[in-house]
Amino acid sequence: MDLLRSLPLGLYLEQPQTWLHKIDPRVKFAWLMSFLTSYVLANNFWRVLLVVVLIIATLIARIPRRVWQQQMGWLLMLSFFVLAIAAISPDGLGVDYQSRLPANEQILTQQAFSNNIKEPAAEKKAYSYVLFHKGPVKVTRYSLSLAVRLSTLIFTVIYSTNLYLLTTAPEEITSGIESLMQPLRRFKLPVTEIALTLTLSLRFIPLVLEEVQNLFRSVMTRAINWKKLGLKGAFKVWMTVAERLLENLLLRADQMANAMMVRGFTSPNEHRVQWHDLRLKGRDWLAIATLILFWGIRLAIGTQA
Repeated sequence: MDLLRSLPLGLYLEQPQTWLHKIDPRVKFAWLMSFLTSYVLANNFWRVLLVVVLIIATLIARIPRRVWQQQMGWLLMLSFFVLAIAAISPDGLGVDYQSRLPANEQILTQQAFSNNIKEPAAEKKAYSYVLFHKGPVKVTRYSLSLAVRLSTLIFTVIYSTNLYLLTTAPEEITSGIESLMQPLRRFKLPVTEIALTLTLSLRFIPLVLEEVQNLFRSVMTRAINWKKLGLKGAFKVWMTVAERLLENLLLRADQMANAMMVRGFTSPNEHRVQWHDLRLKGRDWLAIATLILFWGIRLAIGTQA
């Protein structure tokens, strides 16, 4: 089991360099925030459109298929299961509506009125709150709308964030966020310290996956007979593995701290590293113009009904 290859979530793709890699990290961060915030109060058409845009952007960027195929497949499968389960689940609107007309004496009058005015009656009969009902399976308009919202939310939040981390180096993310947070220095906030902490946390993600992978391999190579151990014995084994994982991660963190101290990182203000020279180029201005068009379409489509 190779977690770094089978589950490359949050990892940076160094090669090949796509056009997404070359866009300024601040512009890509603005795009990421747009994907995460434009979802609020949007209708279902816009939510489905966000999923389609993310898939098309991945294909146009020519990211290797081995990188995105498995994670996108798992996300699409998870979103489909959420869509199916939420669609057939009770919608929570258990309200019994009472007719505004009497039950008996107005039946003939109502039928005659509907025969004289056929078109409004036909339009009234065309609407149905229950879209599908067969046996225990019942799909209503509200449950289907809720299912679309949940499934698209899961895919948009996870995959847009993963696509940003996949095409942006941790140092670029740090440099971009530090540049965007420069106005906060007026309020005496530790902007450089926050950016450095973010860089270390992003760099620590592959180390955590590597430690988990090594521990799982060590357990599998010992050919433990789980049936003989029983539930209590298996619990003790996994508690030992979890304890060892915590010790290894703390050891890695201590080694990283010592390496920083040796190189003079006693304080970010005393030893500051210039990560990247951020300058907006032609492709960045094009991405900004596309982002303005993105929000224009979002405002034109409107909010949910």
